[in-house]
This record gives sequence, C-alpha cells and structure tokens, in this order.
Amino acid sequence: MANERLFLLPRVNLFGQGVSKQVGNQLRELGSKKAMLVTDAGLHRMGLSEEIADIIRSAGVEVVIYPKAEPNPTDKNVHEGAELFKQENCDALVSLGGGSSHDATKGIGIVVSNGGQIQDYQTRDATKPSIPHIAVTTTAGTGSETTSLAVITDTARKIKMPIVDNQMTPTIAIIDPLLMLKKPRLLTIATGMDVLSHAIEAYVSTDAQPITDALAIHAIKLVRKYLPRAVANGDDIEAREQMAYAQHIAGVAFINGGLGLVHSISHAVGGVYNLQHGILNSVIMPHVVRYNTLARAERIAEIAELLGENTEGLSVSEAADRAVAALQRINRDFDIPRGFKEMGVKEEDIELLATNALNDPCTKQNPRKPTHEDLVQLISDAM
Repeated sequence: MANERLFLLPRVNLFGQGVSKQVGNQLRELGSKKAMLVTDAGLHRMGLSEEIADIIRSAGVEVVIYPKAEPNPTDKNVHEGAELFKQENCDALVSLGGGSSHDATKGIGIVVSNGGQIQDYQTRDATKPSIPHIAVTTTAGTGSETTSLAVITDTARKIKMPIVDNQMTPTIAIIDPLLMLKKPRLLTIATGMDVLSHAIEAYVSTDAQPITDALAIHAIKLVRKYLPRAVANGDDIEAREQMAYAQHIAGVAFINGGLGLVHSISHAVGGVYNLQHGILNSVIMPHVVRYNTLARAERIAEIAELLGENTEGLSVSEAADRAVAALQRINRDFDIPRGFKEMGVKEEDIELLATNALNDPCTKQNPRKPTHEDLVQLISDAM
C-alpha cells in the first residue's frame, strides 16, 4: 500500500530505579563471554564505569572499558573503538552515558559487524545485524538508547552525520533514574531541552502520525512539569524518573515521526564548532518554530497551550506566537545563551552552516521547505 507505515519500537526495555544492576545478567543471557563497555571520560573519572564493570564481572562476563566517547562522538571514536573491540576479542557492547556514548557504540557495532568506515553508512544500509548492544542511559535527553539513529562527527569534513539504520537499534535499553541523580545543572538543562526539541519537531514534522502525536504531546507535558524540578534539585528522584520517561517516549516519537530544522541547524553548527547539542537546539528552536508557523500554525498553537500559555480568545496565529514566547521564556529561565555569537559562532561561517543544514537529512521532514537564503536568515537571526 502506498500509505503503509512502519512504526519502530525498542527491542527490549528495562525501566526503573535500580535496573542497572541487571546489566551483567542481561549480557549473560545474550551469551556474552566478554563485553566492551563504551563511556565518556567524565563518567570514567567518577568511577561509574568501574561500578557497572563490576556488575558485569559478577555475572561471570569479562569486560574491557573504552572511556573515550567524546561529547559529540567522532568517526575517530568509532574506528578506534572498533579496533579495540576486535583486538580484545569481545562479543558484545555496553554503552554507558547519554547520546554520545550510545551513538559511538552504535557506530562501533555496525563497523565491526559490517566492515568499512562509519561514513559508508550515510549512503548504504548495513546488511548484517550489529553486535549485541546494551545501552545503559545516565541522562534524560537524547533517547538514543531506544532509536536507530546515531549522529557521528566526520572530523575531516567538520560535519555531523545523522545515520539511521534499523540494525543499530540497541538490543536492550536500561533506563535507571538513579543513575541520573546529581547530574550538573547545565547538563540537566541541555539534555532536557533536547527532549523538548525532539517532541516539538516530531509533532510538526511532515512524517507525524497519530501514534507519534500522542507520544510527543505527553513528552511536552512531562518536560514542562518536571524539567524545572530536575534543574532546581538534582536529587528529585520523581522529577528524574518522569524526565527519563519523557526522553524515552520522545525518542520513539522522533525516530518514527521525524525531526526538522532545529536539528539540521544544530548539527551544522555543532559539526563545525563542537558545541553542546541541547543548548544549540534551545537557541535556534524559537526561530524555527516561528518560521514553521506558516505551515503548522494550528499545531504550534497547541504547543503554546502544552507549554502553559493561555491562548483563550486568541487567533491561531496569535496563539502560535505564544509558543515562540514560551520557548524564549524557558531559555531565559534556564540562562541559555541569547544567541550563537555568545557561544563563539562567527558571522563569516553562516553561509557554510546554511549549506550544511540544507543538506542535513532532518531538513526533509521539516514542514516548511527552506531555501539556502531562508537558512542564512534563520542562523543570522539566532546569532
């Protein structure tokens, strides 16, 4: 059928306080004898990677740690990790962290099982299943533990490569809110705003559908209620747990419903400047929402209500304007930079950034089709 849709769901999810203690048993059930744990330097310094490694060892599975996943994971991370995996004769992967660790691990799994370079999978699908992969998430942000998307920076071209392949979906997702406690305020804001951007873009995307609509709407409601609490008190376990739900369902929403120019522009800027993805999303989001009002006014008006704006008696366009105002208010409340210039982005790079954003796969699902000049204007407005 021409209108047939494939709805992608996570394979297996373990959700709740303390479920990270099951990682070793889950590896053993997968038949693993030796796993490679991929994490970032910060979590490794904190000792969390060794805690998870000890849980794995206690289940009778050997483990080697690769603690070099960068905040914006690179092709070098993927290829170096794949070499270590093969040298150590590992048979399974565990990612520990947020989207950076999960995305790097997805890349490693595809390269190990299918060969070649990670760049190859921008233009072709993997033909073999990835290495078994357990994603243990420590942030409420990307939803990467449940999606078939990995965003990898090509260091030579200075672009972010969004790679979507069903073979990359983690075998098991472990979402333990206890691992999210005490996360720094800035990280909580950045990852939480990433959740909001996923839900908003999925709701207005050209590929939105009733199931993704329901998930996106609920995610927006959860972020509005619980992100301020998580920011105010990093030990608020209810807020952390509800934000964990929000990021997970927003991940399912966007991998099925699509994204848009918020992510296209964020990928373009992040690829050149290596800046925090969630903060980039926050800066550009009001500008993109205003731009998309021409194509999705009614839905953006609904987003205003979901964000707590009173739209009674307003026209659709006036209500949509309130959504932009709400996003600007949220940015102010969270002390997010007023523009890209504060983050070090240079005016002379705007043309390049616009070109890279226009070529980003997320642009195809944006409800309003941009020209290069439109993107130059959007990025200029966000400076």
